[in-house]
Amino acid sequence: MSAWRAGPGAWALRVFCGLAFLFLMAPILIIIPLSFNAEPYFTFTRGMLTLDPDAYSLRWYEQVLLGERWRSAALNTLIVGVSATLLATTLGTVAAMGLSSPAMPWRRTITALLISPMIVPIIIAAAGMFFFYSSLNLTQTYTGLILSHAALGAPFVVITVTAAMAGFNSELLLAAASLGAGPVRTFFKVQLPILSPGVISGALFAFAASLDEVVVVLFMAGLEQRTIPREMWAGIREEISPAILAAATFLILIAVLLLLALELLQRRSDSGRP
Repeated sequence: MSAWRAGPGAWALRVFCGLAFLFLMAPILIIIPLSFNAEPYFTFTRGMLTLDPDAYSLRWYEQVLLGERWRSAALNTLIVGVSATLLATTLGTVAAMGLSSPAMPWRRTITALLISPMIVPIIIAAAGMFFFYSSLNLTQTYTGLILSHAALGAPFVVITVTAAMAGFNSELLLAAASLGAGPVRTFFKVQLPILSPGVISGALFAFAASLDEVVVVLFMAGLEQRTIPREMWAGIREEISPAILAAATFLILIAVLLLLALELLQRRSDSGRP
């Protein structure tokens, strides 16, 4: 085994993995240096290629941080994302616990229905949400947008909590009941602490789904509910500005932080297993 690790096969595998990583990440990473362009272009200028300091600027980051439209979009993104994440996490956790019960009928069918928003093309889901919430007069409202994002984020919570429930020892519930704990106390004192890595992982995925969503926002949101992805979409259509790249860099940073948090949760979960 050690000889293989030092042989040509190992080096070929490393080169292949490096090329695959470059293929996947290059279109994303190229956004970061372009966001420092002093000129209003989406391409590298001659000065940037020659590393001229005057060719780089923070003007687009200042525009994103200080501009009224971007600040309003960031606030809307935070309101919708956090609210949808809390709702999706609550509903997804309860659904996963119900589906983990052997007494639950039609478990596979119900699970397929719950995760269907991940499978159905987003344009179809967005159109369906628009027509459904239009009948309830919830389009162009925060309530309708939050409910729509929660519907997209709940499947992630269902999957992660269901996976966590697979390793849960049900005898702990019997032990808690024998000691006089009620269902609510048992859930908060026994089940939730053990399932917390899966619940938090699902919540992070749900927040990431809300942070990234633009199609549903195009259907459901009005002028007062413009989020950062919606503002970026409008900026691409109406005006070409590297401020869009600066906003994208912030989103990349948030995505990296979410991935680091997921990795820490995974290590915590693995260390807690026997």
